Amino acid sequence: MKFMVWLFCALAALPAAAQDAYPAKPVRVLVPYGPGGATDIIARIVSAKLTESLGQSFVVENRPGANGNLALEAAAKAAPDGYTLLVGNVSTNAINESMYAGQLSIRPSRDLAAITKLVEIPHIVVANASFPAKNIAELVALAKKEPGKINYTSAGMGSYPHLDMERFMKASGTQMTHVPYKGGAGQAIPAMVAGEVQLAFFNMASLLPHIKSGRLKALAAIPAQRLPELPDVPTLAEQGYPGIGTNAWQGMFAPAGTPKPIVDKLYASVSAVLAKEKASLADKMMVVEVSPSPAAFTEEVRREAQAWGDFVRSANIKVE
Repeated sequence: MKFMVWLFCALAALPAAAQDAYPAKPVRVLVPYGPGGATDIIARIVSAKLTESLGQSFVVENRPGANGNLALEAAAKAAPDGYTLLVGNVSTNAINESMYAGQLSIRPSRDLAAITKLVEIPHIVVANASFPAKNIAELVALAKKEPGKINYTSAGMGSYPHLDMERFMKASGTQMTHVPYKGGAGQAIPAMVAGEVQLAFFNMASLLPHIKSGRLKALAAIPAQRLPELPDVPTLAEQGYPGIGTNAWQGMFAPAGTPKPIVDKLYASVSAVLAKEKASLADKMMVVEVSPSPAAFTEEVRREAQAWGDFVRSANIKVE
């Protein structure tokens, strides 16, 4: 009898011991876009620091395609053991759920466990350096003069840069042509620099070096206040279009069902990393925004998924 009790206790302790030892082998960190965009940038910074602090490799694996859905499904269907993580954003984890409801075999807000928000990034309306318009009024006038001729880009159909432009076109009474890039900002921004496309809503983390070099130009800032890095660029609200544009977040997720001790350990470890990297990330136009808890981030993602779903349905935006 004593042996049986000992054996039961020993077996019961095994899962807890495994969780305490986490991570005991390398961890995959899926990124739903190609290298070079903001999601990839923050994923690589956090992964490198987690490798240092937790003593196992956190290896970034870029998994672009299907507007982020390939990475979403791979993460959601992975073993819930903490060895496959996802760094996603508002597009992949809040918008895709309604935008691709007929194509996704998962529901991101249900099938992925939210660990924490990582950063928020201010956005701007940006154009190719040779684009004739220098501000929003000139952009609207040009777009009305030549409906459909101006090409704008995004990280894919249903991404927040796409939906932000849809909102802008509706508010301004303009029509422009959408040219998405499945590799995300890492592909779309070089295309804009090269003149293949002319315009976009994109984040400052990916854009600032190109603006400083003169390869791109800013037409409007999205935040309520002008950006210190671009003090001469008026906000979109100043130029007559308040309430349009997303200062988007990046966040870390794990498969649903990942044990709470592992989620909590990741939350604590990531929080410590971001606290140390706050100043250096600010230099990259990334504002550290750690969630109060994994549960709080879970609820935030679910609220945003509902709100974006309402917009997609009201605007009758459908995947072509």
